[in-house]
Amino acid sequence: MRLDKFLSKATELSRKDAKKVLHAGEITVNNTIIKDGSHHIDTTCDEVLWAGEPLSVADGNRYILLYKPDGFECTLKPKEYPIVTNLIAVPEVANLRIAGRLDVDTTGALLLSDDGAWLHRVTSPKSHQPKRYEITLADPMDSQAQAVAIKQVANGILLESETEKTRPAELSFVDETHAVLTLTEGKYHQVKRMMAYFGNKVVALHRASIGTITLDGLQMGECRFLRADEIAQF
Repeated sequence: MRLDKFLSKATELSRKDAKKVLHAGEITVNNTIIKDGSHHIDTTCDEVLWAGEPLSVADGNRYILLYKPDGFECTLKPKEYPIVTNLIAVPEVANLRIAGRLDVDTTGALLLSDDGAWLHRVTSPKSHQPKRYEITLADPMDSQAQAVAIKQVANGILLESETEKTRPAELSFVDETHAVLTLTEGKYHQVKRMMAYFGNKVVALHRASIGTITLDGLQMGECRFLRADEIAQF
């Protein structure tokens, strides 16, 4: 691997900044100062130091869970708000892609990876992995309206502009304006459209979990790498 590329992968330095560090004589390879970014190294055996500190690159792909806050876009080209990858401090963060995007005003569990095949499995309709959403409604629903909604959601409902009913889902109510909905599919704006079907509006939405992956231990805006068992479920 080229040394300048290695530096970019092992740190948060851009290629341009990596060249500056090299030219300043701050990088050694096997105890020899190297200033040429095109110098090739063997990442398995060469020792690369920056100002005396060892550098390394992670093997394989990255799989990350982010607790997305309100006010961040799930996109690579921001239009109005900052992008979620601004919250993730890993090398080459631009290589990460998002599985199952959330709206700007939606909070909760967001998965990112640079493994394209894995991302496809996460978002595939065939995965059937449950996703749990916590909903705040604009208008209260009494016990009778709740019972009707719970039954209809369990049987599937036909959303506007769709030709097939939603897959059977689980709906429960915490109180008249707060509900929990567990889906095994991901139609466009599905939660909001399902509540609109019952004449209501979602004013706050939070994705609490994806499959067995939960936000336990994370504060809003924080992220962590997934465990092997969490990756393997997709």
